[in-house]
Amino acid sequence: MYKIMTPGPTQVLEKVRMARSLACTNPDLDTAFFDFYKDTCMLISSLLHTKNETLILDGEGILGLEAACASLTEPGDKVLVLDNGIFGKGFADFVRLYGGNAEVYHADYEHTLSVDALADYLKLHHDYKYATVVHCDTPSGILNDVQQICPLLKQYGILTVVDSVSAMFGEPIDVDAFQIDILCGGSQKAVSAPPGLTFVTISEAAKEAMKNRSTPIASFYANLMAFENYYEKKWFPYTMPISDIYGLRAAIDEIANDTDMLHRHKIIADATRSTLIAAGLKLHQKSGFSNTVTVFDIPQGITAAQILESMKAKHQIMLAGSFDDFLGKVIRIGHMGTNATISNMVDTLYALDDVLRSLGVPLNVQLDQYFLKTVRASS
Repeated sequence: MYKIMTPGPTQVLEKVRMARSLACTNPDLDTAFFDFYKDTCMLISSLLHTKNETLILDGEGILGLEAACASLTEPGDKVLVLDNGIFGKGFADFVRLYGGNAEVYHADYEHTLSVDALADYLKLHHDYKYATVVHCDTPSGILNDVQQICPLLKQYGILTVVDSVSAMFGEPIDVDAFQIDILCGGSQKAVSAPPGLTFVTISEAAKEAMKNRSTPIASFYANLMAFENYYEKKWFPYTMPISDIYGLRAAIDEIANDTDMLHRHKIIADATRSTLIAAGLKLHQKSGFSNTVTVFDIPQGITAAQILESMKAKHQIMLAGSFDDFLGKVIRIGHMGTNATISNMVDTLYALDDVLRSLGVPLNVQLDQYFLKTVRASS
């Protein structure tokens, strides 16, 4: 078995795996499960600092992104897609799929989205139903300041849709304070449950926009309104994946009890980046560094495949390359959720040091030792 140090899926705790093995009831008929589902949703809302309703959907994180666009978009709607990463630009596909007019705001893929530049743009361009933004765009590791971006959009009455699948619970998120109308999360990132579930928080303003559509939502499975009054009716739009939700709840309970989670992510992320820089490696982005993933450029003369395959073969540790614009150019280390421990990072950096040196890459420091020294100095 590999130690999974990728930016999702992440390692899963034994108690989460065991929760998934509990005996199943019939989730369509057992009213106790409706209570369990609703209670889990309310716990997620509280951890994300919102009074908005949370829904757990049966599908990987991409389902939440599509469901947000499917439920809000009507043919001809103008939608602002904030693009400074692969997942950022990907929102345009969902908007167009449901008949919307996606206007893409292109920005640099190596920097966090400039709030000042966006503010200037919005002065002349703000006739949008909603806007989409990615909190952490994992293919490049870019982190965007949704705390500033979303209130700026709301000044113009623009609904906000945020993909925080790869950031939430590793980065601070306050849905109500940040003025986020639909926030999308997933089970397999910092939540550290297996892939297969997405969850969304939905504001009253977003619900009103869905209810006041002049055309029906052009999907069933990606229709957030299909869950309307599910608890009062004791009726789900489809059979809930009960074992997955049991596992998710165990993972969410771990988060609720982990008061040091955000601080630990920051300490580990800062130390990881400092270590790679001290060693002479080049971080890929120039700003907008995430506490959940570190991305560095492939050293000259070797390939991503050589690094990744050697890490697995020699040390049984799985890192990630990237795709699309970044294919073959970068290596990504996931330090999110249960991955984000000092021991995991020491093991990973010891192995990476060995692999890079064996491939002829000169390093200025011993990666694991420098990391440990840096973490201890900041604790």
